[in-house]
Amino acid sequence: MATASGLASPPSSCIRRRNLISCRVSASVAFFAKRSARRSAMWCCYGGVEDDVLGSTSSSKPRLPRLVGMGSKLIGCGSAVPKLVVSNDDLAQIVDTSDEWISVRTGIRNRRVLAGDETLSGLAVMAAREALQMAELGAHDVDLVILCTSTPDDLFGGGGKIQRDLGCRNAWAFDITAACSGFIVGLITATRFMKGGGYKNILVLGADALSRYVDWTDRGTCILFGDAAGAVLVQACSADEDGLLGFDLHSDGSGQRHLNAMAVESEADVLSNMNGAPVFLPRKTSYACLQMNGKEVFRFAARCVPQSIETALEEAGLACSSIDWLLLHQANQRIIDAVASRLQVPSEKVISNLANYGNTSAASIPLALDEAVRAGKVKAGDLIAASGFGAGLTWGSAIVRFRSRRRESLFSFIQASKISGSKFAQPPLWERSVPIQQVYIRTCLIRGIFFTQYKFQL
Repeated sequence: MATASGLASPPSSCIRRRNLISCRVSASVAFFAKRSARRSAMWCCYGGVEDDVLGSTSSSKPRLPRLVGMGSKLIGCGSAVPKLVVSNDDLAQIVDTSDEWISVRTGIRNRRVLAGDETLSGLAVMAAREALQMAELGAHDVDLVILCTSTPDDLFGGGGKIQRDLGCRNAWAFDITAACSGFIVGLITATRFMKGGGYKNILVLGADALSRYVDWTDRGTCILFGDAAGAVLVQACSADEDGLLGFDLHSDGSGQRHLNAMAVESEADVLSNMNGAPVFLPRKTSYACLQMNGKEVFRFAARCVPQSIETALEEAGLACSSIDWLLLHQANQRIIDAVASRLQVPSEKVISNLANYGNTSAASIPLALDEAVRAGKVKAGDLIAASGFGAGLTWGSAIVRFRSRRRESLFSFIQASKISGSKFAQPPLWERSVPIQQVYIRTCLIRGIFFTQYKFQL
């Protein structure tokens, strides 16, 4: 993909490793899986701890066989925001700004900020429960919890606490830190655990509280950010139901200087009498307030995000005109409009709730998705082009079908049809003018995976 000097490196050749199998050797693993599961399944060891000790609340259960070719579909979503609303007029009392100045330049009018006894993990738990409710699943059905955040309540991560608070006894949990790209990275990571790891139900949460790291005297940054949490439930499915049609991921560390919150050190008090011990200067570390070069970030996003979406669409074999919704990280309305214009997506197909919540980092995409679904805009089967971008610099895109339905395809037709010997016992489901007289089915083993090839005689 084309890039500009200093901000975007050429995409690595190691990123694309998924289309190695020729389409001539049809990836009909889903069709063959039922017959070969007992022979090719690789199960993980599992066990439990009966005593009341650390780890006893987490019990393991057998997962699906590790069959490459499993699909994934998004079947539920949820979100949660703090109660405290901070308007542009409120900020005008703190810094030299106005509602008009902020809204014209960013599109933001309000944002939510954690206050009182509210916590980020508490928001994430509420969002996760909404996603489970929509998916009609219980906490015990979840196999994995992925928390995408740069601002956890605990320095060592919050995924485990959320897993505990939800009561997901059969799940394990971990955190992903990729700033505003975090949710896209987490979503794609979840699908990889399903495709090659045998996981069935995965909660992906995006949650951030950047208000903790904002300089509230800097009008260039304090006007932008808010706190929120969003969640989706991703479920394993057969390959012909796969809801992730294509994706694209990138990072470029040379752009870190434009958006960061660096660790800063200060000397702690040192005892004057070290009792003969070697002298050293212990340091106390904390994080500086968020720093951003807005112009450079805008240029980066307006250039790289459309390219990333186009790459993901190309992998999916789709044109930009085929998408139903464009869902971008809610950073700035000017960026959203610039990307939509570049991709020639009409404004009525662009999802945006930036005006109400500001930039909520990793939470912005699932938060906007959940609102659009519950408002009746996004419906089952809709095709969504989603893209996240932010600090690192990192950026990535995913082409997702919400609540994907089973698609009619060659091997789904063969599964639905009865085969008597080498003859089809019933006509094809689609209209045809030339009858299929005979089908030959040949299976082969490639790198430990069974594939089925079909040859028709007309």
